[in-house]
Amino acid sequence: MTIPRLPLSGEIINGVHHLVQRVYYEDTDFSGAVYHARYLHFMERARTDYLRCLGVEQSALYETSDEGLAFMVHRMEIDFKAPARMDDLITVTTRTERAGGAKMILAQQIGRDDRLLIAAKVVIAVVNRHGKPRRLPEGLAEQFRTGIETPVS
Repeated sequence: MTIPRLPLSGEIINGVHHLVQRVYYEDTDFSGAVYHARYLHFMERARTDYLRCLGVEQSALYETSDEGLAFMVHRMEIDFKAPARMDDLITVTTRTERAGGAKMILAQQIGRDDRLLIAAKVVIAVVNRHGKPRRLPEGLAEQFRTGIETPVS
């Protein structure tokens, strides 16, 4: 039996990044539901892999110039709609709503099958290596806006 190999970093389909994750015991609280703070971990992994699938290497961006470039979460709004439970396979989706200037706005969702569990809006600040705001280079902003797909294994 051949098991289909899924991309470790997820994949971008029509400008939306999809990352499948399994819920483990360590992700849950005493009731067996995912502990609310663990959703932040799932979304962080998805944002990191979204960048990876776009061909953006964060460590290289940080070293690109004397100024460097990094991303920091500035604000996050989360709606908890339904819980995920141990052993669930959840899909975290990430798409860019806006990219330009010194920030990006990403929409993230976590779902199980066809059920929406979490909806989040994440405002990302673009900063230099000293934590000061800096402009997102236009080429990179365009890459986020269009969701250019770059194969990654």
